Formats: sequence, C-alpha cells, structure tokens
Amino acid sequence: MAPRTRLGAILPDLTPWRSSREFRLLWVQGLIAFFGSSMALIALPLQIKDLTDSPAAVGAMGAVELVPLVVFGLYGGALADAADRRKVILATEAGLGLLAVLLLVNALIPAPMLWPLYVVAAGVSALAGLQRPALDSLLARIVPHDQLTAAAALNALRWQTGAIAGPALAGVVVAYTGYPTAYSVTVLGFAVSVAMCTRLSPAPPSHDAERPSLRGIAQGARYAWSRPVLLGTYAIDLAAMFFAYPNTVFPFLADDLHATWALGLMYAAGSVGSVLLSLTSGWTSRVRRHGLFVVFGAAGWGLAITAAGWFANVWLVLLCLVFAGAGDMLSGLGRSTIWNQTIPEELRGRLAGIEVLSYSVGPQLGQVRAGTLAGWTGTRNAIWSGGLACVASVGVLAAVLPKLLTYDADTDTDAQLRRARKEEAAAAAAAI
Repeated sequence: MAPRTRLGAILPDLTPWRSSREFRLLWVQGLIAFFGSSMALIALPLQIKDLTDSPAAVGAMGAVELVPLVVFGLYGGALADAADRRKVILATEAGLGLLAVLLLVNALIPAPMLWPLYVVAAGVSALAGLQRPALDSLLARIVPHDQLTAAAALNALRWQTGAIAGPALAGVVVAYTGYPTAYSVTVLGFAVSVAMCTRLSPAPPSHDAERPSLRGIAQGARYAWSRPVLLGTYAIDLAAMFFAYPNTVFPFLADDLHATWALGLMYAAGSVGSVLLSLTSGWTSRVRRHGLFVVFGAAGWGLAITAAGWFANVWLVLLCLVFAGAGDMLSGLGRSTIWNQTIPEELRGRLAGIEVLSYSVGPQLGQVRAGTLAGWTGTRNAIWSGGLACVASVGVLAAVLPKLLTYDADTDTDAQLRRARKEEAAAAAAAI
C-alpha cells in the first residue's frame, strides 16, 4: 500500500471532478473548444506569415487584439457579476464559432485576404474578454473552497492537453492539407462546445447585483489596488508575459534553426511542460504558501526562455520550452488559487475581468515586443533578452510587494473571510 500512497500524493487530485457535475461538464466542453481553437491559433499567424513574410506583421496581431481585450475584458467582468454567467458563456461561445466560419470562408477563396485575419483576431479578443470573467468566476461557485487548487490543476491539464494536441496537429494539417482543413476543425469544435454549454445549469447573479457600469468596474479596481497580494499576482504575470512571450516569432526561430519541421513542436513544448507539472500536482493541494508559486514559477519561466534564445540546437530549445511551460504552470496555479480563495463572490466577476487583462494583455503586448525586436536585432536576440528582463522584473516586483511572498491560505484575512462566507452559503442552501 505504501507505493500507492506515495503515488497518490503526486498524481492530480480528482476530488473536484467527482464532487461537481458542473465542473465535469465545463472540463469536457473546454477541452473540445480549446482543441479546436488551438488549430486556428497556429494557422492564423502562419497564414499572416505566408501572406507577408514579416515578423512585424505577425506581431501586429497583438496590437489589434489589445484594445478589444481591455475594453471587453473589463466590461465582461462587470457583466459576469450582473447577468447569468451561463448565458454569457453560451452567447460568446456561439460568437467565436461564427468567427471561425469567417476564417474558413476567407481561406477557401482563390486569393485569401489579409485584413479579415486581423478583423477576426480583434473579434476573438473581444469575445474572449467577455467570456473569460464569466468562466473564471464560475469556478469558485461550483467547487468547494478547499478544492480550488486541485480544480485549477485539473483545468490547466485540460487546457494544456488541447494546447499540445492542437498545435502539434495544426502544423501537420496546415503543411499537408492547408488552412481550410485547420479552420474546419475549429468550426466543428465550437459547434460541439456550444451544444455542451446548453447543458450547463443557470448561474444567476445575486439578488442585489448592480447593472454593469463604469462605477462598478471602478469599485472592482479599487478593491484590487487595495490588496498587495492581488497586485503582486497581476504585476508579475503581466511582466513575465510582456518580456518573455516568444510564440509570435516561433515561425522565424524555426527558420533560423533550419528546423521548419519543428514549428508545431515549439508551440506545443510549453504545454508539455505544463501537463507534466499538472500530472504530478497532487502535492500542490497541501501547500498553503501560494505566493511562492507565483514568484518562483515566473522566474523559472524567464530563465528557461533565456536559455531557449541562447541555444542553437533545436532539441535543446524544445527542452527549454518544456521547462518554461512547467514554470508558467506553477505560477498559474498560485495565481488562480489566490484569486479564488480571497476575492468576495459579489466582486468575483469584476476581478475576473482584471485577471483577464493581467494574463492576456501581457502576451498581446509581448507579441508586439517580440516581433518588433526580432525585426531589429534578430529572432534569438529578441528571445533571450526578453527572458533576462523577465527574471529581473520578477525579482524587483517580489521585493516591492513582499506580502505576496508571505501569503498563507491558513492565516490570510481575506482567504479566511471568503471560506467562512462560502461555508455559510452552503449551510443555508442545505437548510432550504
């Protein structure tokens, strides 16, 4: 029995999967949707590269996605607190499916156009900004308080499984069958996902919820600003992604390494690292110092990206990207747990909107930084210099916001208050 006990301490904690029907449904739906969208995620920048042969043009995707993400991410957070989150998820998922149809139509015409690719990228960013606060804020409602870290690990395993299969397959699909096939898979994935979303239970707002407004968004921002622990999670993730998000220049890195066959593997390597950490994440449910996850995970991400830019051997580069993915996963577990443990239910949607910005704006700006710098200094220089800047910025932010390093789920005031309120709500629901 001893070996099984030790193995069980390492393997993922499946308690949320067993205890919550809604969690199981969202997990499967998300896997299908993410697999389909991963195909488009790889095909879209590749198609822009083929049409322009310009790193800056590929990096410009981040620029066109940024404003819609900021505007609709903040509004989506307020909407998640004021509307039925199930309806928000369903409507935005259907909208994403329609945008995938537009990509398919553009790919099928004799001379595909460039501008629709940017329009779709902006539309996807807007709909994702609306949807993610509703999705993220729903987790704390459907999963018990003490299972939040385990649920975050299982969600990450779902995302990364799709991120591995999607990019790896997309590279082959695009190379051998073309963009229409890749976009067709995306359309099919969203069709199935929408059908599954219709089976979710309603998730109405509280009876005293306010209508979405600028005042409500400002209230959420003031709450975040007053909590150094939350500020630390946002700032570190934003810095790490801005300085060390190299995905947009992977097509050019593959060319530099004379390994165009490895492009799909480059996109998938980070997800492999994340999955490996998720598959051995049982121990994370017993850790209470989640701020350490955020800091050390982000620093590890930066070091690995630095090494990926230094090495000229494609296999060493892929190995570095695997380690980078593991670091990002560790940091993500810490962020998700802290957010769900400490933020009040009545502000959860608005703070989820801010979270969307913290982990999405960074990659968008990072695409612009990496593409622009690669055009000036070369692809590998843009990668390793960004990794070093990431490590330095994480160190500075950890020193400036020490409460993140000392965060403890068993002693933090906000975490204990959130637990007490959730237990009271569960007791009241059981008494009805």
